[in-house]
Amino acid sequence: MSHLGNLLLGTGNGAVFAALAIALVVTYRSSGVINFATGSIALYAAYVYSYLRDGQFLPLLPGLDKTYKLPFMPNVYTGFAISLTLSALLGLTLYLAVFRPLRAAPPVAKVVASLGVQILLVTLTVNKAGASGAKSKKIYPTSKFKLGAAVVSTDRLWFALTVIILAAVLGVGFKYTRFGLATRAAAETEKGAAVSRISPQRVAAINWMLSSVVAGLAGILIASMSSITPPPLAYTFYIIPALAAAVLGRFEHLGLAAAGGLAIGMLGSETLFLPQTFSWFPKVGGPELVPLVIVLLVLVVRGKPLPERGALLQRSLGRAPRPRNVPATAAISVALGILALLALHGEWRQAYIISLIFGTLSLSLVVVSGYAGQISLAQLTLAGTAAYSLSYIAKEWGIPFPVAPILAALFATALGVVVGLPALRVRGLSVAVVTLSLAVAIENVWFKNTDIVGLKGGVDIPKPKLFGINLDYGQSKNASHIAFGLFALTVLTLAGTGVAFLRRSHLGSAMVAVRANERSAAAAGVDVFRVKLVAFAIASFIAGIGGTVLAYRYGTASDSQYLPLVGLGLFSTTYLAGITSVSGGVAAGFLGGSAVVYYATNKWFSLGKWYQIVTAVLLIVTVITNPEGITGPAHLMVRDVREKTRKRLRGSGGDMASDITTSSVSQRQTIDLTDAPTLLRVENLRVAYGGVVAVNDVSFDVPQGAIVGLIGPNGAGKTTTIDALTGFANSTGRISLNGVDLEGKRPHQRVKLGLTRTFQAIELYEDLTVEENLTVGLASGRQGFGAVSKASLDRTIGTLRIGDLRDRPAGDLSQGQRQLVSIGRALVAEPDLLLLDEPAAGLDSMESEWLSERLRDIRDMGATILMVDHDVNLVLGLCDYIVVLDFGQLIAQGTPAEIRSNRRVIDAYLGTTHGESHGESMIEEVMQ
Repeated sequence: MSHLGNLLLGTGNGAVFAALAIALVVTYRSSGVINFATGSIALYAAYVYSYLRDGQFLPLLPGLDKTYKLPFMPNVYTGFAISLTLSALLGLTLYLAVFRPLRAAPPVAKVVASLGVQILLVTLTVNKAGASGAKSKKIYPTSKFKLGAAVVSTDRLWFALTVIILAAVLGVGFKYTRFGLATRAAAETEKGAAVSRISPQRVAAINWMLSSVVAGLAGILIASMSSITPPPLAYTFYIIPALAAAVLGRFEHLGLAAAGGLAIGMLGSETLFLPQTFSWFPKVGGPELVPLVIVLLVLVVRGKPLPERGALLQRSLGRAPRPRNVPATAAISVALGILALLALHGEWRQAYIISLIFGTLSLSLVVVSGYAGQISLAQLTLAGTAAYSLSYIAKEWGIPFPVAPILAALFATALGVVVGLPALRVRGLSVAVVTLSLAVAIENVWFKNTDIVGLKGGVDIPKPKLFGINLDYGQSKNASHIAFGLFALTVLTLAGTGVAFLRRSHLGSAMVAVRANERSAAAAGVDVFRVKLVAFAIASFIAGIGGTVLAYRYGTASDSQYLPLVGLGLFSTTYLAGITSVSGGVAAGFLGGSAVVYYATNKWFSLGKWYQIVTAVLLIVTVITNPEGITGPAHLMVRDVREKTRKRLRGSGGDMASDITTSSVSQRQTIDLTDAPTLLRVENLRVAYGGVVAVNDVSFDVPQGAIVGLIGPNGAGKTTTIDALTGFANSTGRISLNGVDLEGKRPHQRVKLGLTRTFQAIELYEDLTVEENLTVGLASGRQGFGAVSKASLDRTIGTLRIGDLRDRPAGDLSQGQRQLVSIGRALVAEPDLLLLDEPAAGLDSMESEWLSERLRDIRDMGATILMVDHDVNLVLGLCDYIVVLDFGQLIAQGTPAEIRSNRRVIDAYLGTTHGESHGESMIEEVMQ
């Protein structure tokens, strides 16, 4: 057998993957969008070209005739020109109408929007051209030659050569032209590009046109070599290996992406013949395993996420509302659910039961994506693994209901944790790529493997019985389905109640904190890795339970029920309904295929094939206008009513401004540090980034009970020192806290030892209330959860005088209030040492004086403070001891009296900032 021949057989598919990978890279570099609709654009161009060569024009817009006969017969060149021009216009339209408004949206919103575009394009194309496929005239020579047992057609090789040339031309163009320079500048930072008179929007629009032309070219060329197969299963999932190729090129390098696409196609072809040599190799699914292995190797082993673009603004995913009165809400929901089940009949009841099942499945996405912020596109596939496992557990092991579905769900949980492992090293869009690749691989290696599931393509599920009561759905025409409906309602209620209580728990707050800002969550003491894995585990268990209920509904488990394409639809529908809330997850179940809304619209309005189009358009509009989904406005209305009621009951309450005007700021009171034990010892600290040394050989001590200032000009290494002390920057030297060496300790572990910090950018969790922001820090306390920690929360709120802000979302606070909450989040863990990075940034002089009072109160609570700030009045008037850095070097340390007379400090910092004479006089005035 010729391995070379087998590899060459895959050059056709490899060329498709390479071309689509090029399109993905071009789009991502210019707009930060992983366009899952790239394959659909290729599909559209292929159909347009095919019809043009037959003298017909295929319009995409609904309401027009299916085709229009042309007055001439386009040749190859004319067909290419028209098809690629339409592809470019389609790309421009998509950018202007959908993705330009989403330029500041979170990555998950862009993913959902591209999925909506994919559904829309595929549905429009199929509705116009039909799903039976079409043939296109040949473009390349089709002579054949034989290598071993493989017969290779030359058109595949010509296609591959075309893509290689295309990648080379585009690579040279992006590297050496002004437009390529502008694209790289806009990808690095939109703000910098705008300052350089580069329009990021214009650059992105042109690149979207270019990427759509490349995708269209791929579609046309592959169609010329074989018939256009039914599109949902062919062109749509060409995106998976293309994504793997783009990942190999790190979504930056066109040449690597193109080479990766060709290699994936060729290796996929080789895997088709490996079972003949290696009996252990799976007979099916080999080509789908190749992209997964590449993605895992590149993203997980290398541990480098996809490059992020510097956007001017960033919106959050949307608030994850904290459920209230969960037991009462659950009881009312159960009562209404039972009434609905009894009131509905026939197909209405069947649609209602499907809604309940898909509601449970959607709740798994609420946990992993809405709460923890991980973009998992494999939840329905995990549900399928539980369904297939259920058959084996119940039939082969003889384990009865309800133990069997629980064990099956636990199997899905274990697999879900494995799925979540990549999230420990990568995040965001990278997790989406990994999970989608895994979903496709599992479907082909397991669900479609006749060696495992048999020739029927599915496995039988034993009927559920509990205490002699038959809970089977009943497949007969006259079955009432009430018992099964109650079963499905019970499962949904338990899942919904559990997810609601999860959101109210410390773990739920930690999940939302990780979603909002992993760095800040780690600084608050959250074990980010553990929280991610727990989120995947809980979500996978819920998905597994939902998958078993779905299997009980049909009496079998088959691959058609758990298709990755359906899983993408589930993710999109959940986002449409409201992926950050329990009510959104439940509502998503009613919007799914064959559910109540689908059945009602078809029955009342005869939407039929238009349902998916309407749903896709609504999804896109919702992503753009309302990131919190359909249920979001209701949550906002309830929150506003609650806030107004609270104000009426409590009055307007005090705030920072009123406290400033009513409190007298006391004069600085120094403390005697002579006999104070050393709390923090820093010896020969050095931090380097590549060849740049940011901090060099810095040593100082922080006495217990003191307020120590760390000052210096911009670029002196102050924040870098804070990062090194808290574990966010790699360093050499020795750092010890209470005599404990901190080397090798991760940020959350240092919090456990008594070291917490704030950030210069504050980095609150905008979607959490003030109390929940503090609770994240509470969860990291060394004493854990309980009465003592709750007392710490109340004490911190009282000390900072923010009791009237407890229920306010952090995103609604003023700058001064945000600073206090940031300090409170670090303080509530009862640290020995509190590190503050620019706590007075953005505050006026009166607010700074008020802040100094609060910091003294914190010191009186028993916390030692090390603070970085440029407010010289604040530092010299508040601190007991001061450390001064310049260009990463320690130039002075001592009491304020010693620092004020240090000529080197005045020359390096105070004189630079204020002028030497002004700096000296100001210091003298402050110190009097």
